[in-house]
Amino acid sequence: MRVVLQRVSEASVTIDEKVKSEIGKGLLILLGIEDEDSREDIGWLCNKIAKMRIFNDEKGVMNDSLLDVSGSAIVVSQFTLHASTRKGNRPSYIKATKPEVAIPLYEEFVSALEETLGKNVGTGEFGADMKVSLINDGPVTILIDSKNRS
Repeated sequence: MRVVLQRVSEASVTIDEKVKSEIGKGLLILLGIEDEDSREDIGWLCNKIAKMRIFNDEKGVMNDSLLDVSGSAIVVSQFTLHASTRKGNRPSYIKATKPEVAIPLYEEFVSALEETLGKNVGTGEFGADMKVSLINDGPVTILIDSKNRS
């Protein structure tokens, strides 16, 4: 699994001109799922995300986690995170998991993150044309791949 974490002061997901999810301070999480991903990846990532110290403490130093600041989260599925750009100019998405496998893993990820954070997590809608709006705070943007844990 690959995630892009964006520390935000606010974010929202709109589908068909209706706001599906919105948050204040927290993380917008773009989630890409590939065929080799499993429940182990979900558990590892959710723990890593919740404890990632990328929020400013009282001294203005990035020393606090999403849990420490009682922040919120939105998770948006994004198969394009597994784009291969090695050949030509048209990305290949061959590594991205098909919806029948990806949707249950996406839903498990959201549930696991809710359990880890102890609060509801906003979502997009798998496969929908979404308009994602955010104010990136910092900006702080972190890439994490569960297959590269070094």
